[in-house]
Amino acid sequence: MPKQLLLIWAIICSGIIAYFCLTDSSNIPAINFPSIDKIVHFCFHFGFTISWIVFFKKELKGRDADDYKAYLVSFIFSVFFGITIEILQSVLTTTRASDVSDILANALGATIAVFTAIAFKKQLDKI
Repeated sequence: MPKQLLLIWAIICSGIIAYFCLTDSSNIPAINFPSIDKIVHFCFHFGFTISWIVFFKKELKGRDADDYKAYLVSFIFSVFFGITIEILQSVLTTTRASDVSDILANALGATIAVFTAIAFKKQLDKI
């Protein structure tokens, strides 16, 4: 798959996450399920990290330690993206507040994504 397409996909995923995290919470349907917010944060950052890992693996292909750089850069990017979104929630929105436990859910999603990418390395290398 062309790396430009992977980049576009990763950017679209990032934009969707930013939109849903920064939109007025009254625009999002309420779901009465325990800890749904943390599950959503986990899933967002799992997908975010995987999409950026796939892109960076293609971008860095053929360089020394390219896989580990892709994992590390994607993980760091996900964590900083999540922290930035949490800060923006408290600054730009009136219906949202920053929450340290959201940052932890984001980081956990990113961590599990890295381990998943490592476990499925051969399949990801085919993309």
